[in-house]
Amino acid sequence: MHTETLVQSMLVPLFLILLSTVDDTLLQSVSQVGGVCKLTTESSLRRCKTPDGKICSGRGKCDCGICICEARDPGKFYGPRCECHDWVCAAHNGQPCNDRGYCDCGICECDEGWFGDACQFQEECNLPSKKSKELCKNPQGVVCSNRGTCHCGSCMCENEDNRGLVTGRFCECDDSDCLDEDTGEVCGGHGQCYCGNCYCAAGWHGDKCEFQCDISPWESKRRCTSPDGKICSNRGSCVCGECNCYDVDPSGDWGDIHGDTCECDERNCHATYDRYTDDFCSGNGQCNCGRCDCKEGWAGKKCEHPVSCSLSLESSVKKCRGKSNLPCFGRGQCQCGQCTCFPPGDSRVHGKNCECDDRQCEGIGGEVCGGHGYCSCGRCICEKGWFGKLCQFPRSCDMSDTESKELCETSDGVICSGKGSCHCGKCICSPQDWWVSGEYCECDDRECDKHDGLTCTGNGLCNCGNCECWDGWTGNACEIWMGTEY
Repeated sequence: MHTETLVQSMLVPLFLILLSTVDDTLLQSVSQVGGVCKLTTESSLRRCKTPDGKICSGRGKCDCGICICEARDPGKFYGPRCECHDWVCAAHNGQPCNDRGYCDCGICECDEGWFGDACQFQEECNLPSKKSKELCKNPQGVVCSNRGTCHCGSCMCENEDNRGLVTGRFCECDDSDCLDEDTGEVCGGHGQCYCGNCYCAAGWHGDKCEFQCDISPWESKRRCTSPDGKICSNRGSCVCGECNCYDVDPSGDWGDIHGDTCECDERNCHATYDRYTDDFCSGNGQCNCGRCDCKEGWAGKKCEHPVSCSLSLESSVKKCRGKSNLPCFGRGQCQCGQCTCFPPGDSRVHGKNCECDDRQCEGIGGEVCGGHGYCSCGRCICEKGWFGKLCQFPRSCDMSDTESKELCETSDGVICSGKGSCHCGKCICSPQDWWVSGEYCECDDRECDKHDGLTCTGNGLCNCGNCECWDGWTGNACEIWMGTEY
């Protein structure tokens, strides 16, 4: 008896839903005759309205009772009321639905054996407790940032009031920062929140997506499109038809980017050596929208070549280049075939083409060749009994193989992260993979920023994916000279 009642209670609402769907379809099919809408404006809008009173979920326009959804990158809105959008499904480790399910109208449908808003939790866990706990530690070593519990190597974040405002791989994000103070809605109901930051829907902007543009998203996009067809030349963000250009340095003193569509990039006026000074066009010209207009007596793309020089520009650059792809190895100024090495007064950079950089022999702490050798044109010559790029490894030691390997093991029991060999309790990272570094070979130096094609611009050392700049240098890639002007 109970079973029959349960089945009937499920079938009745299901029948009503199906009936409603059929009714909507029939109504829509007869709502237009000969291309003319037969519905009143009120009736048309009623069909397009969502339960919360929005027309087409605020993501499209109503045409005779049918929603025409906006098309916008990176995906599209869809559904009878434009209520669905697949690209905002929860992600874990950078993968939508953790690659353990699929996205359906903004909600992850998980594969069997997985659960969670991003399918990040496994129902059956085979991980040891210690390994699970290690995987849940944030960069500061705190399990789930003290805002959640660890389950099989993944953090289950606190979920007060069932709003799910604590998010992130390590529960490091507080999405309450996205709540509109007046309405209490996330991003004012006009955007999505990612780690405490609002990403607004087309036509809306502001920290909480509280402001609406007075032009359509399509017109906004048209106004922000640069001559090469890119939005703000890929150097800025478009807000209501106006480009907010990015700048390398917030002060505007370095790498000024401007123009209606950010099409002008003054960084193009900096010659290789000009990163040591604020001079544009080698100090011999005027920069106009990223192009150098040279003073009389100077030539070249960056006004670096004196017309009075007996060598052609090509011959001059060739003499300065030596075995490098950059004039003066990217460490000096080339003028009429002669290199002047920079920074000025630093004897560690020397050679006919500035090919020797003895700073490369220094460790993070400034010690030359680990105190076990001397530097010769940027390379360490090690004392007897020592080896390595910085003479940091002794050839022999008083410890057993077992003792040595214990010092090389990571928390999950892998020696040197599987990317190197263990010697005297220290990891020697694979020389074939130059980018592998770190105490346990856990770092990827390819993540270090480059400038002029050089990692850390040659003015610092790459330390576990981040540039550690030498004195006088700053910037993500150590590209900005802050020392004495030459």
